[in-house]
Amino acid sequence: MIICIDIGNSNIKYAVFDGDEPRFTFRVATDLKKTSDEYGVQLITMLHINNVEKEAITGGIFSSVVPSLDYTIAHMLGMYFGITPKQIAPGLKTGLKMRADNAREVGADRIVNNVSALKKYGAERPIVIVDFGTATTFNVLKDGEFIGGVIAPGIKGSLDSLVSGTAKLPRVEIEAPRSVIATNTVTNMQAGIVFGFAGLVEFIIKKIGRELGEKPLTVATGGFSEVIAKETKSIDVIDKMLTLNGLKYLYDMNSEEGK
Repeated sequence: MIICIDIGNSNIKYAVFDGDEPRFTFRVATDLKKTSDEYGVQLITMLHINNVEKEAITGGIFSSVVPSLDYTIAHMLGMYFGITPKQIAPGLKTGLKMRADNAREVGADRIVNNVSALKKYGAERPIVIVDFGTATTFNVLKDGEFIGGVIAPGIKGSLDSLVSGTAKLPRVEIEAPRSVIATNTVTNMQAGIVFGFAGLVEFIIKKIGRELGEKPLTVATGGFSEVIAKETKSIDVIDKMLTLNGLKYLYDMNSEEGK
């Protein structure tokens, strides 16, 4: 079994693959203060709950946008599972063509999403990947090449900023109210966040389509993808496993190369 780990600014997502199929997935909050031992105990506990022996894990791969956790996670996998994980970093084979001023600036998660989308959806038409994470990112793929994108504020971070920057606004659940014309503070805030981000997605996708000269296939992933997708017709596909499936694909690609 292979373990795939996506280290994000807010959450760390795990998937254990048995062959090409995910046996189980889970996520935990990203915590810079946790040690390798703490992450190891956390992972072993989840394996036990899902009836997987730690000896069954024979390989691993991770992507990270939190450099200070790279050693922690790699050391944890070596110490508790006896494996040296592959990492999404320069030198790892991805097969992805990129049109970027500085390819090293492109986040590991964006690279994985691009590779995963091309493998699953093909290169016959342009693809836009919208990842609703700590930031809201738009990746644009055309003719099998990553040609650029957009980085906008994240949904949760925007809400946190709104709450922390005001004296009386409460923390609310991120869900759509019944009407955009809201009648109390909570639904006013929910309308602004959910419908506001739905509008942001629609506008950016339309502008991307105009620049491409054709309508792209829009694939949404990330924690709030379903909430926003319900409020706009700009999103064609929700793929919550895009990153983790991409990691497994890249693990296999680079394992075959080493044989």
